[in-house]
Amino acid sequence: MTKTKKLSIIIPCYNEKNTIREILAEVDGVDLGSTKKEIIIVDDGSTDGTRDILKDLAKLDKSIEVLFQETNQGKGAALRRGILRSTGDVVVIQDADLEYDPQDYKRLLYPIERGPADVVYGSRFKGGEPHRMIYYRHQIANNFLTMLSNLFTGLNLSDMETCYKMFRGDLVRKLAKELKAKRFGFEPEITARVAKSGARVYEIGIAYYGRSKEEGKKIGVKDGIKAIWEIIYFNLFSR
Repeated sequence: MTKTKKLSIIIPCYNEKNTIREILAEVDGVDLGSTKKEIIIVDDGSTDGTRDILKDLAKLDKSIEVLFQETNQGKGAALRRGILRSTGDVVVIQDADLEYDPQDYKRLLYPIERGPADVVYGSRFKGGEPHRMIYYRHQIANNFLTMLSNLFTGLNLSDMETCYKMFRGDLVRKLAKELKAKRFGFEPEITARVAKSGARVYEIGIAYYGRSKEEGKKIGVKDGIKAIWEIIYFNLFSR
């Protein structure tokens, strides 16, 4: 097994003043042994006071790097910037909304450190970890988008839209240079580019503590419809 020297944790953030402190505490609480954590937060033009919180946190903790987008450009744009800034030999994406548990990093790392994996997706629909039962229609939509993506990529993922995607650092930085999607199209685009690269993709079950729209869930019906076109475009027409 090859031990990860540094794990880069990329956190896109938009109007998350109620959760940003807690998610950073959870990330900090993950014991990865000798593996160093590089935390890169990309604030995507927050207007609710999140930016002030991040400025204060960055002053107190020098291990946290905060990048500020002057205007809201979308999750994909924030992730591209954060990934290209990273220096870790492994990179993972972490949402700021407390839906995903950073304790799962160790589970995601295992296939990469053992050797066979270049990319690991954390599936909300596999395994025996806790899952909040909410919005069945969202799962139906997710299943459809994942199936459509699989038809084009040839992968057999169960959860293409998951936040938890972990990559070899050199691979994802190379792929990020070509990323075009600025919003939630990041998920089908990065999946298409990973498949085209010939990377070895693994999947492992994770915990999921989903939010309702009232609790701050941002993705909606329009994003799901747009994702259909993005799956087709990034697999067939985008280089």
